[in-house]
Amino acid sequence: MKLELSEFAKQYITRVAGLVDGFIYAKVHGEPESIYAASLHLIRAGGKRLRPVIVVATAEALGVDAEKALPFAAAVELIHNFTLIHDDIMDRDETRRGVPTVHKVWGEAMAILAGDLLFSKAFEVLVDIVDMGIPSKRVVKATRILAHATTTIAEGQAMDMMFEEEEEVTVDEYLRMIYKKTGALFEAAALLGGLTATDDENTLSSLAVYGRSLGIAFQIRDDILGIIGDEKVIGKPVYSDLREGKKTLPIIYALNRLEDESREKLRLVLGKRDASREELEEAANLIKSSGALEYSEKLAEEYANQAVNALKVLPDNEYRKVLEELALFAAKRIK
Repeated sequence: MKLELSEFAKQYITRVAGLVDGFIYAKVHGEPESIYAASLHLIRAGGKRLRPVIVVATAEALGVDAEKALPFAAAVELIHNFTLIHDDIMDRDETRRGVPTVHKVWGEAMAILAGDLLFSKAFEVLVDIVDMGIPSKRVVKATRILAHATTTIAEGQAMDMMFEEEEEVTVDEYLRMIYKKTGALFEAAALLGGLTATDDENTLSSLAVYGRSLGIAFQIRDDILGIIGDEKVIGKPVYSDLREGKKTLPIIYALNRLEDESREKLRLVLGKRDASREELEEAANLIKSSGALEYSEKLAEEYANQAVNALKVLPDNEYRKVLEELALFAAKRIK
């Protein structure tokens, strides 16, 4: 069952995405034009902008104007797009957000440079928030948080790659990996939103739980969509996790639950780069038959509910309600 966001939440996301995109386009430009075109390629292609929306909605929930939070929001989105460009190179993906990936258009060398440029620009724009009256002590803390999140993402990506070679990966190992790969940046987004208004440790620790839990729910849902998603809707290849031998939650669960013959069939397709569409569909059907999708959906909902509960630390206003909706949306989205 897909979840529809409220009309207010949809309009809010559209408004914040426009503000963040405008801020990024004003800051990310220069010579040579090709590297900036490559850097902005995926941003111009669209995307959900959930991470910067979390930054701004958290700030507004705490009484800070949206414009004041834009440097933090833009920094988070730039880091996210930096990771996407490099991920697509590593995974050899050819489409993202319905357009060719950066390395398919500009080549791998330029794509690596484009990602590097976004990484450096993220920290350049982050410190702009000092000009908006945010105390330097909080800006230093935000810089440390975002840098640490970026380090953690690299650790998670390395774990994800290493798991492809592992025969057995436990659910606990998987959850630790997706926190690092995905949850850490959502956690940073919520913390940066909080730091626009406060350095109260109780508030910040609750916001960290919110972002972390939402991020885990989001990644579990991403792994589900890797099995059942519609390529035209999600904007990237379905079954790529199977082809690459990823140890996603549905795959881990299926490997633990399938009978010997079915398990072996799944193992033979897992990581087979030249697998046919028919082989991939058969493997996906085996995963579905194991109950893996139902298990994964239930766990994603549990993390989404954890995220919602963590928001009780915020004032009860329309911005907190947007954050609540985003957590539930993360576990139910169709793209």
